Amino acid sequence: MTEVLKTQLVQGRDTYEAAFEEVGRAAALPDFASGLRDRAFARFSDLGFPTTKLERWRFTNVTPIAKTPFILAPPAEVQGSTLAPYELPTVSGLRLVFVNGRYAQDLSVFSDVPAGISIRSLAETLATDPGVVEADLGGLAAFDNDAFTAMNTALFSDGAVVRVEPNTPIETPLHLLFLSTAADDGTSVMTHPRVLVHAGENSQLRVIETYAGPDDARYFTNAVTEIVAGPNAVVDHYKLLRDGLQASHVASMHLRLARSARFSSHSITIGGGFVRNDVDAVLDGEGVECTLNGLYLANGRRFVDNHTTIHHAKPHCASHELYKGILADEARAVFNGKIIVERDAQKTDAKQTNSALLLSEGSQINTKPELEIFADDVKCTHGATIGQLDKEALFYLRSRGLSRRQARDVLIHAFASDLLNRITIKPIRDTLDEILQQQLPGSGSGTFHE
Repeated sequence: MTEVLKTQLVQGRDTYEAAFEEVGRAAALPDFASGLRDRAFARFSDLGFPTTKLERWRFTNVTPIAKTPFILAPPAEVQGSTLAPYELPTVSGLRLVFVNGRYAQDLSVFSDVPAGISIRSLAETLATDPGVVEADLGGLAAFDNDAFTAMNTALFSDGAVVRVEPNTPIETPLHLLFLSTAADDGTSVMTHPRVLVHAGENSQLRVIETYAGPDDARYFTNAVTEIVAGPNAVVDHYKLLRDGLQASHVASMHLRLARSARFSSHSITIGGGFVRNDVDAVLDGEGVECTLNGLYLANGRRFVDNHTTIHHAKPHCASHELYKGILADEARAVFNGKIIVERDAQKTDAKQTNSALLLSEGSQINTKPELEIFADDVKCTHGATIGQLDKEALFYLRSRGLSRRQARDVLIHAFASDLLNRITIKPIRDTLDEILQQQLPGSGSGTFHE
């Protein structure tokens, strides 16, 4: 750890220790959870914040987070109308809402709960039936070398617990909405939400995580999601990041996929001032299929970092990965995609593609595809493309009567649509398409125009 971040951690230690003690006083945890929190806080204290000397954080400077004296976000009440911008039309039968990291029962909806699925808050589960989550909580999200995961494990107070019984197809999408609010006194606040999903054998589930907040609030969200998919389970996961432009968002999603499971993830980042998304997938059975898709838009001086690791541990598995970014003004982005193929993981088929569209001279992306292959009978490919709008395509569209701005909008929309069309839940696809259309018109700093 650099001396600067050592100093910042020492200066902020009282803040984090106070937060740790506050969480501990708020609820009596079962022994396994209490011990997990203690170990995690000790590890966070040892690790400190990551620095750019670490390879995984080489292009990502977390000093703005480290030097900000965040406190745990206080309870807050919001009106139902506050949720309106983040609701998904026709996806309303199952919705859990968390405000400042706490379950908001009055804002949640359970009008259509199918048989075979259990949906509860993590705080309630730990208080009334802790055995349900003992195996899953911290089972995938190791914090030995990850300071932010250690911080979340030490400071989480609530989250969502979703369990689907074997042989149960759940058609209704589940929406998990995490809303942050501004502190009355302007204090910088933080939340540490936790999501646990366990899909039993031969089950099916579609789950959406939305993170959102106002543009004028300075807050930090540090989220961890753990997903276990049993044999032949099908899980379709969506993450919509709509945090405010002054917000910092660090999150990790950890997956363990059993034999013949199928998992797809669609990560859409259209908000946040500082964003880091990590995905760690372990293909732990033969015949697994894992798809990771991502789309990120950044303008102004925003920063978006996507790190993915797909670990092929067993033979006859396939992974497909497509991430696309659109950057304007002085925005910066990072994409690091790593594929690991173990010696016994023969017949692996892995494809990875990352494309970035730079709309200004000041925008920048650092991209790094990685392959670690220890098997000899595999098909693994990766590719990265970075460029600006095609001048010939612009000329063609303008020759058909479109203005320069209209031509740019058409090409930008076409670039994003390739990924949006992969989203199978129509309300999500329509909502994102509308947001993209809203961001393309306009002018001035912070838009996607020259």
